[in-house]
Amino acid sequence: MKKFGLIGFPLGHSFSKKYFTEKFEREGLKDYAYELYPMENISDIEELLRANPEICGLNVTIPHKIGVMYYLDKVAKDAKAIDAVNCIKVISNKPVESFFSGDFSPSKVRLEGYNTDAYGFENSLKPLLKKHHHKALVLGSGGGSRAVTYVLEKLGIDYKIVSRKKGRRQITYGDLGKDLLGDHLLIINTTPLGQAPAIEACPDIPYEFIGSKHLLYDLVYNPAETEFLKRGKANGATVKNGEEMLHLQAEKAWEIWNS
Repeated sequence: MKKFGLIGFPLGHSFSKKYFTEKFEREGLKDYAYELYPMENISDIEELLRANPEICGLNVTIPHKIGVMYYLDKVAKDAKAIDAVNCIKVISNKPVESFFSGDFSPSKVRLEGYNTDAYGFENSLKPLLKKHHHKALVLGSGGGSRAVTYVLEKLGIDYKIVSRKKGRRQITYGDLGKDLLGDHLLIINTTPLGQAPAIEACPDIPYEFIGSKHLLYDLVYNPAETEFLKRGKANGATVKNGEEMLHLQAEKAWEIWNS
């Protein structure tokens, strides 16, 4: 039996569990399972792995994307730059292999950390970009914005982070007006506003200044069309939710676990 799973807290409805369970059934992988592992304290990861030696890979969600890095033997370059890990490859340490690799860790497993959010976001965003999408507003300064800003920098797109408090390269929602929205034609929501069940909520931006040249991207995927996207679409903007990003990052995780 090969096990995979999701760690975080709290864990409600899980896209990952549904996605991978259906994938295993579809591809006839009968000895594969994907489980949810609610974990309030990230230090419990060691006991989880001791109790479940069949685990080959883990997805990581809030609030452990940063704290989990302390427990990893290796962190991929992009995950280091983003300062967040959402995918762990669990490798069994075999005595002979450990001898030749020089890894004499007493741990029975080696943990490697990756960030597949950036991969998913980049590859779902790029097909929609036009030449005029060279400046972006990133709504929210939490963990979700880390992968987004990493990708924007990689693509050479200038950005401002919009938050409730001013900071370095960070403005407030109150700063948003006609000029800023007219100059920043890519707007990305990284906050959970509008996510089910509170589907009536949306980021507090002046939607009257959104036009047909704007591209609005929402990391939220449930509902498929958030209030943020509805308001942008009503003004002629191109809109995209986070579902494809999730599919892409899930497939990237699968590739990592099986490489």
